[in-house]
Formats: sequence, C-alpha cells, structure tokens
Amino acid sequence: MTTPKKTAPEPQIEASRIREGLPFPLGATWDGLGVNFAIFSANATKVELCLFDDAGEVELERIELPEYTDEIFHGYLPDAHPGLIYGYRVYGPYDPQNGHRFNHHKLLIDPYAKQLVGQLKWSESLFGYTIGHPDADLSFDERDSAPFVPKCKVIDPAHTWGHDHRVSVPWDRTIIYEAHVRGISMRHPSVPQVLRGTFAGLMVDDLLEHIRKLGVSSVELMPIHAFVNDQHLLHKGMTNYWGYNSIAFFAPDPRYLASGKIAEFKEMVAHLHEANLEVILDVVYNHTAEGNEQGPTLSMRGIDNVSYYRLKPDDKRFYINDSGTGNTLDLSHPCVLQMVTDSLRYWASEMHVDGFRFDLATILGRYHDGFEERHSFLVACRQDPILRQVKLIAEPWDIGPGGYQVGHFPPGWVEWNDRFRDTVRAFWKGDDGQLADFAARMTASGEMFNQRGRRPYASMNFVTAHDGFTLNDLVSYNDKHNEANDENNQDGTHHNLSWNHGVEGPTDNPEINALRQRQMRNFFATLLLAQGTPMLVAGDEFARTQHGNNNAYCQDSEIGWVNWDLSEDGKALLKFVKRLIKLRLTYPILRRGRFLVGNYNEDIGVKDVTWLAPDGSEMSIEQWQDGHGRCLGMLLDGRAQETGIRRKGADATLLLVVNAHHDIVNFQLPDVPDGGFWTCMIDTNQPSIQGQERFDFNHQYSVTGRSLLLLELQHEEQD
Repeated sequence: MTTPKKTAPEPQIEASRIREGLPFPLGATWDGLGVNFAIFSANATKVELCLFDDAGEVELERIELPEYTDEIFHGYLPDAHPGLIYGYRVYGPYDPQNGHRFNHHKLLIDPYAKQLVGQLKWSESLFGYTIGHPDADLSFDERDSAPFVPKCKVIDPAHTWGHDHRVSVPWDRTIIYEAHVRGISMRHPSVPQVLRGTFAGLMVDDLLEHIRKLGVSSVELMPIHAFVNDQHLLHKGMTNYWGYNSIAFFAPDPRYLASGKIAEFKEMVAHLHEANLEVILDVVYNHTAEGNEQGPTLSMRGIDNVSYYRLKPDDKRFYINDSGTGNTLDLSHPCVLQMVTDSLRYWASEMHVDGFRFDLATILGRYHDGFEERHSFLVACRQDPILRQVKLIAEPWDIGPGGYQVGHFPPGWVEWNDRFRDTVRAFWKGDDGQLADFAARMTASGEMFNQRGRRPYASMNFVTAHDGFTLNDLVSYNDKHNEANDENNQDGTHHNLSWNHGVEGPTDNPEINALRQRQMRNFFATLLLAQGTPMLVAGDEFARTQHGNNNAYCQDSEIGWVNWDLSEDGKALLKFVKRLIKLRLTYPILRRGRFLVGNYNEDIGVKDVTWLAPDGSEMSIEQWQDGHGRCLGMLLDGRAQETGIRRKGADATLLLVVNAHHDIVNFQLPDVPDGGFWTCMIDTNQPSIQGQERFDFNHQYSVTGRSLLLLELQHEEQD
C-alpha cells in the first residue's frame, strides 16, 4: 500500500528555537508558554521530534531533542500550544538477537500521549523488518511508516469539574456493572445516532437512568485506552471490538469521542458521578498491540524494546508470551513501572476515575522467576497516596508458569473469583458433588481470601462476564456457536458448564422457557445474596443474547451490542433483579464485613452461619460428603456480631434455601430462639412473592425443584 507524496509547507517552528527543557514530566506538557517534550530510552542514540500539520498527514519538521538526562531525552518548544500534532523517530542499534529493534524510519507513538488522532492503517511499512525477506525479522526495512500511524496530540488539561468528586462507594455496598462503551449504546432508542458508541452516548438520560434505577453502584467500562484493530480481523471485515489490544495508556480511543475532544470523557465521568455511580476502567497493562517479533513497530518496540518487554534470556530476539498475545510488558523495569503507575494516577487524578480492573493481573506481579505478591507494582499501588484510595480489582491469572493466583494478591486488592462462577454454574446445572463447594462460594470463598485481615468483599463473584456466554445463553445452549467469528467455531472456551434445558437455542416450548427463566433468577439470586462483591454484565438483567456466541471479541455488530427491545420475560427479569439488589442493600447481613465461619461464639451464644439439611437439622459430615446432595439451608443469625466487639448484633436473621434437585424437596423451617415466624421474601419459582405470607417454625415448605428461597425471621409483636 502506498500513498502519494505531499509537499511539506514551510516549517512552522524553527529547529533552532528548541531549548533544553526538562526531563520531567514525561510526555508532551504545555505550560502556558510552550510545550516540554520528554521520552525515556535507555539504549537510543538520538530522538527526533516530528511535527505534523493539523490533519496529521504532512510531516512539517524533524527536531532533534537536544538533551539527555537520566535516560530521558528532552527538549522545549516555546510558543508551541495545545493541538500540536507530533510523533517520534528514535535512533539506535538494530540488533534483534540482542533485543534492540530501533528503526528511525518508523514513526512512533509517544507512550505518554494524552490524545491520538487518526487510525492505524495496516501497511508493510509499519514493520521494522522487510516482510518476506529471507532473514525475516532480522532484516531492516527503510520505508517510512508515518502515513499509516496514528499521531499524538498535545492537549490542554484544563477542565472545569464544578462540584464533581469521587463517589467512593464502600466495598460492602459495591455492585459492579460491566459494560462496553460502544455495545451499551449502539441500539439504545434514546441515544442519537451520532452519539451511539461513544462516551457522549453513555451520558444520555434514559440510558443513565436505567443503570441508576437498577441499583448497581459502579460502572466498569471495558478497555477505553487507544487500541489497534488486528490486521487479520480487518481482512475478515471485523474489528477488535473488546479493545484488549492497547497501544497508548494515557489516551482514550478516538473512536469513543463523538466530539473529538478529551473533555468528553471527563463530562461522561461527571454525569455518572452525578447519578452516584462510580467509574471503573478495565485496563490492559500486561501487553501492547505490537505483538511478537513479527509484529509492527508502533511505539515501545522502537523506543527501547529491551527495556519495555520481557525477552527470552537465552535469545533476546524472542518475546516471553505470558499474555498469549505475543509480548509481555516488563514491570520489573523501573521506567515501565513508572509509566504504568503514572498512567493510573493520571486517570484517577486528572480524569476522576474511581478504580481499575486489571486484565491478566498476574503479569503485573511477575518477576522473571514468577509471581511475587511483594512485586514492586503491587507494593507501589498499596503505598501510593492516590492509588491506595481507588478500587483495585485483579483478574488473578495469566497463561505463564504458575499463572493462576486467585487468593494470592496482597491486602487492598479485590480479585475475580472464577471458582464462584464455575461452582455456581455446576450446582444449578445439577452436577454431582457441588454442595460443599457451593457453601464455600456463598461465604466469599474464605479458604482463599480469609487471611491477613482481608474482608469478604475481596472475592469478586460473577456468574457471567464479557468473556463467555451471556446469562440467557448460559441456560439456552449446551455448546458454543461462534461461527460468525469465522474461526470454524474453534475459538472461545469449550468449558461453559451450560445447559440448554432440552432444546439448543430459542424455543416455543413454554415449560423449557419457564425453567430457563427460573434458572436465570436462581443465578441472579445466588450472585446477589452471596457474601462478597457481585458483578453483573450489562444486558443480563433483561436476558440479552449473543445467539450462543461465547467469544464476541470481534463482533462489533448486533451480536456484541445490547438489544434494548425488551421482551415481557426480559422486563419481568429486570424487575426481579432490581428487587434482589434492593434486598442486598437493605440487609447488612448479606454483605458482612467479616467472614462467616460457622463457629459457635460462647460469649453471645450464637453461630454466625448454620448449615441446615432439609429436615431442619444441622448438616452432618455424611450429608456434606453425599455427592448426590443438592438441597441446603443457610441460616444467617442476625445476633452474631460482625465486628470484633463481643456483644450481640441486631441484624435481621435470614434463611437461604437452595434446591438444585429436579423435583420438590420439603424443607423444614427451623425453630430459632426468641420465637417468631418466617416470611418468604424471595421464591424464584414465584417471583411475585414479597413477604406477604407467614410460615410457622417447623413448617414443611415445598421447595420447587431448581429454585431458591430467602426467608426473614419476624418476631411476634409484644403488647
């Protein structure tokens, strides 16, 4: 692919006017009089600042940064101003076998760029080597990549925030709502066409009101950092829809800016804060879009490959691939660690973000010999005065050796708990041997998280996430159906623990549809009544479908978008979920600050949790070990104190009953001290029940097959 050469106009800024500037802060910083440029490279020999016209199409001038201090190249341009378009060319050895891949013919994105303009256009000139050359990536390509690379833009960071402030929802009241900026608004009827798929679209009143009325506390946005569309996807007419392919950690993706201005993101944050919703960003610091040794040279590879990436010790030509995407950022390098923590502070301080979810977070805690919970990055987050105040959520695994680290992150971190997902799915599917595991998941997986003063909220519970089936598809398909991804249905996980209940996909069978609806209510009730921090996925609350696709990463289409045309069943499910969330927030005992352990407290004479068999007696060891057991009661005694103070508490006493049998189980409601009776707040077989009916102690409640109950203890009124 070639483009016609354009004649460059006369330079707007003379190279002779460049001054020394400062080695800090990194990036392009406007001070009101000019712009300071600073970029790290430990191994480069020279750095040129390249200036472009306002469209980013014509290179106007190349200016060598005049100073080099503590591995930082820097210079200052007086009279430069926000809106200036720029990039870098970095000189140094091209020696892939020793890890060096400098190529000054390639225009590079500033890792600290606050805004990008234009989109990447795939071309062979993007690669530092000559594609097809017999020496492969050991060859050296001299074609100019500038016409095909997004350019950096100097910004004015000033913004009037008014009374905006961080929402700071306590962890025990936190309910995460995972959403895709584009997917959530593309089909919303109230979002104007021109705003769909953008930050501005998320500000539209009706969409924001839906999220607020749902009752969740925090909107977690899938990656919004500027990212690259994979070449092979574009060839198939698809995109990297999810965005887990970052190239600039300080810049929002231009596709999400309807106005083309950074202020749009800030305005979106202010709107969500006004609705009392936190903003959490899903961030991808484990790798970049530059891929492995056969990937393009877009930024860090050409700035200082051996510093930014983890390379194989015995052959630095090749990359360590713990991320599964070709490369792995090396956060053990102090300047890479600085870049990531600077990025986090920027989003928290300048953009008012309330927290972060870290993709493949085990990588961020890796040294060359494996994961270390005292890794510099994890320690830095705990000590940093800004970062220790925001929510930090880890996806605690990667594909490297010893990559599964659930429960091993240090205090201060919340972790995705895939054990909750898998156990809850298997239990409601009716698999054998799940009862004891199910009880552990309902009590925040204390065997993993109850250590070092961590609290139950450290377990982030989820049944579905962006990766995998939607909730509707979980109860509608036995197998994945990813044919639309054009990968012969080989992509996506085979381990779904799903059940179609008799028919694969949509059906007109009323019995199957009724059971599917009840199962979705079971999943939501389990998620929202369990100890820990719940996360739900946008659209699950009204049973959205991806038509069996469990890997919609490339589906910027109706498969990946939320369909806001709600069916009657969808409306009923939405109403039920709202009630569950309200109950969770109403009853503190459902979100206690201490782990439920089931020990008898002699000082106050109560257990915090008692596990009951269907006959009302405490579960025996034999019943726990019964592989066919599928019914269980969980008695939460409100008299148990959730703090270390040894006196009786005053919470409500609740009884949760689950029955994953296919048939009715008669469950004897327990007799508890101080007298009273039970009222049923939730019955997933009868979603309209809301505590209207009284049930005496020892009553045999007929628990419908595959259903869940929540009952509250009521005391007799005294005359």
